[in-house]
Order: sequence, then C-alpha cells, then structure tokens
Amino acid sequence: MPAYPGDGSDAIAAALGALPAGTPVSEVARRLMDLFTSGSIEPGTRLPPERQLATTLGVGRSAVREALAALEILGIVDVRPGSGTYLRGTASELLPQTLRWGLLIGPRKTGELLELRAGLEIYVARLAAGRAEASTLQEIGAALERMRSSVGDLSAFAEADLDFHNALAAAAGNEQLVDLLHVVRSLLQVYADRAVRDEAEVRTAIDEHDAVGRAVRAGDEDAAASAMAVHMATAAARLSAETV
Repeated sequence: MPAYPGDGSDAIAAALGALPAGTPVSEVARRLMDLFTSGSIEPGTRLPPERQLATTLGVGRSAVREALAALEILGIVDVRPGSGTYLRGTASELLPQTLRWGLLIGPRKTGELLELRAGLEIYVARLAAGRAEASTLQEIGAALERMRSSVGDLSAFAEADLDFHNALAAAAGNEQLVDLLHVVRSLLQVYADRAVRDEAEVRTAIDEHDAVGRAVRAGDEDAAASAMAVHMATAAARLSAETV
C-alpha cells in the first residue's frame, strides 16, 4: 500500500529514465511533462520527492526543483508544503498547458498573439452560429446577463466575459479550437485582467457581446463573425494599450 493516498512514486520513477549529464532545466521539465501527458497517471497522484526524481533522472535536486516550480506556474502540478507534489489534471486537460509551455520558451510577440486570438474567436463565433444547441444558447445568454448585472464590479464582469467566450467555444463543438484558445488567452491574461478599466468600456463590451449573441441565436454565421470581429478590434486596441 502506498505511503500516501494516490502515491505513484515507484511507478513514476520506473517510467522515467536517466538524462544526459548537464541536461538543462527545460529538458527536465519536458521529460516530466511527457510522462504527465501520457495518460498513464491519474489526476491527484502524488509524485516522487525531489531527491528520488533527481536520482532517477540523474540530475541535481536544484534542476528538479526548478522544473517543478515551472510546471506549478503553468498549472500542471500542485505543490503542497508538508505533503508533496501532485498531478493536477488528466492528459487532455494538460495538453493546452503543454502547448503553452512550448510558446513560453520560444519567441513571441503580443501583437501576433492578439491577431491569433482574434482569428480564433471570429471563427468560433461563426461555428457557434451554425452549431449552437438550446443548452449552449442558454449558457451564452446567462453569461451575457451576468455581464449586464456586473457593470459596477470589474472582477465579476471579467469572469462573466470569460464565461461568455467559453460558452461560445462550447457551442462551436471543436475541442482542438477550444484548447488553442485556452493557450492564447492564458498568454494574454496578464493584460486581459486589466483590459476593461471603467464603466464606459464595460458598456461598450456588453453591446459588442450582445451583438454576437443575437447573431448566434439567429443562426447568422456571417453576422456572428462580423460582430466578433468588431469586438476583437476594440479588445485588441485596449490590450495593446496595456503593453505600452
């Protein structure tokens, strides 16, 4: 019986092989991530302690510690002081984070990410208009109502805004598209959290979202894409201003 519930130390250690001497932290993290996204480890599994991982991988404890810290920042593992480190999600849930890791360690420009997000959101709106079912239309409408009732609460408004876009993505019915959107939104989150700064901008955003919602409910794909394009242009202008 494992020492802790969900303890997978022995199995995880057995699945990891030794790395070449002098392997950088990024490669240690990649080796761990390859295993975590293989689908062979259950969410909530307790990982081996740093000392055991370092011995198994043939690297220093500091390299393992830094790799785990990076994976924690990306939301892949959960470090609990006094208890251990645990895997947070299933393989499918970790995939967007894996893509995000690859983007983070490569060159990127905010402007290009804004263009990518706009293209994805516009396509999502078009698909949603053609595929939305009654249940997802209800979720879209509920998120819009929450946006209207949160004019004076920017934090609640931002949450409702995200729920609106997530509901649209669900209506589009394309899981790969949803994963890509999660990656791009995560990379832009540091700016998105401050993108809507006053009541005037909130009301503009509500009007733009309402136009998208009406087009989706009407099943008008062209109108939904056009309305989202208008919203993305406004949102991109605000986000770009935050980067200056």
